[in-house]
Amino acid sequence: MSTASMAAPGPGRTRAFLRLVMIEHSVFALPFAYIAALTAMYERDRAVRWVTLLLVTVAMVALRTFAMAANRIIDREIDARNPRTAGRELVTGAVSVRNARTGALIAAVVFLAAAALLNPLCLALAPVAVVPMVVYPYAKRFTNFPQAFLALAQSMGPIGAWLAVTGAWSWDAVILGGAVGVWIGGFDLVYACQDVDTDRAIGVKSVPARFGVPAAVWGARACHTITTALFVWFALATHGGPLLWLGLLIVAGAFGYEHTLVRPHDLSRLKRAFFQVNGFIGIALFVCALLDLLVRGLSLG
Repeated sequence: MSTASMAAPGPGRTRAFLRLVMIEHSVFALPFAYIAALTAMYERDRAVRWVTLLLVTVAMVALRTFAMAANRIIDREIDARNPRTAGRELVTGAVSVRNARTGALIAAVVFLAAAALLNPLCLALAPVAVVPMVVYPYAKRFTNFPQAFLALAQSMGPIGAWLAVTGAWSWDAVILGGAVGVWIGGFDLVYACQDVDTDRAIGVKSVPARFGVPAAVWGARACHTITTALFVWFALATHGGPLLWLGLLIVAGAFGYEHTLVRPHDLSRLKRAFFQVNGFIGIALFVCALLDLLVRGLSLG
């Protein structure tokens, strides 16, 4: 019996596809899109626009779903050669390539529809947001710095959320987007350390594969220092109040804790750093930013 046929009796197609794209990891990106959108609403007329916020949510989840599906499709042969990723759904046959492509196409259509409902600028720039999502998985084939493309892809969320509210470009949103991109790109430097031996064996390019694990860990620390500085810049640019600054202190402490878990010669607690600490960072900063905006006069009605 083939691996694919053994996988067939498992969960339904939709559930398997959602597992493929790790839908629960939207928690890493959504809080920062909400911070951008709510800050823009505060600066515009101090009122939450719930329909806009809903469309931002739909657009963010749809774009991330498309990006993850595209990543898995493009990388399926590499995943099959890596023991850590050999159990992924496209490798085992739990999700067929055809179904993954269909899911990616549906997600792209939903993203474009949400962008169209937001405003003309969002629709016009929507294809620009899609490009780095597709380029990133190919980057590991031609550059030792694929995390730079991941950072660019991740920076799109806050920028797009701000555009959704105002229909106009904002450098404040670029600062926040840059912080998010450098944050995720920095941690991916460490995450890639899990595969350093396999990557070297099969020719996948990355910072740890080229320069070693210690260089990647120190690079991540530098990235998260820059991230903290960009968060501070965003707070200054948007005249954040005490609760936002409290959130930044919490985030700085979380970064410090994260880098006590991950050391150049000890990656045993990497998953705790990735799934727990990074998830906490996004939620903690969002809660503090929301409370700060409410105290400063943001209306929910």
